[in-house]
Amino acid sequence: MLRVYMHCEGCSHKVFSCLKNFDGVEEVKVDKANNKVTVKGQRADPVKVLERIRKKYSRNAELLSPKPNKEEKKPEKREEPKVRTVVLKMHMHCQGCARDIKRDIERMKGVVTVEPDTRTSQVTVRGSFDTPKLVENIAKRLGKYAEVLKQVLDQQEQKGKDRDNKKDNKEEEKIVFYYPSLNSMHHVYPHQLFSEENVFSCSIM
Repeated sequence: MLRVYMHCEGCSHKVFSCLKNFDGVEEVKVDKANNKVTVKGQRADPVKVLERIRKKYSRNAELLSPKPNKEEKKPEKREEPKVRTVVLKMHMHCQGCARDIKRDIERMKGVVTVEPDTRTSQVTVRGSFDTPKLVENIAKRLGKYAEVLKQVLDQQEQKGKDRDNKKDNKEEEKIVFYYPSLNSMHHVYPHQLFSEENVFSCSIM
């Protein structure tokens, strides 16, 4: 069902004409008094019918029923960067350069600590960040080239992984059953005297 504003019989006839032979449409009922148009058809697409009306008659047409299904966009789950320590190779002339590098890198997102070493021209950065992004930001903001020498995950996360690996190894251990030895003592009943079944019994003459 659509809402279409019609002023006269000519308007209603035009609406009827543009829909009667449309793909999938089997029946068209025009209610000029209430500005409504009912379209029936098993293969009729409500959205395409609405587009047809808007193209051939008026852009003010509105779909009353059925309402088009709006696809719900699920928010993308972004994996947060893990806490890591990265050692960068950066050229430093003096302590002043080291202080500037430390100050500028500490302002970057996710960075927790920065430890520059002028003797080795290395900078140790710790925090939760994306390493390639960090190197890119250093080049943009500081105008310096940084080379990644070493990268390690935080010890707590590594311990957690080791703990999980140990649990997996324990689950894989085979359970061995030990059966009792067959060489066991049995209780022997004493032989009955004067028994014909017992060949070793005593006899009285």
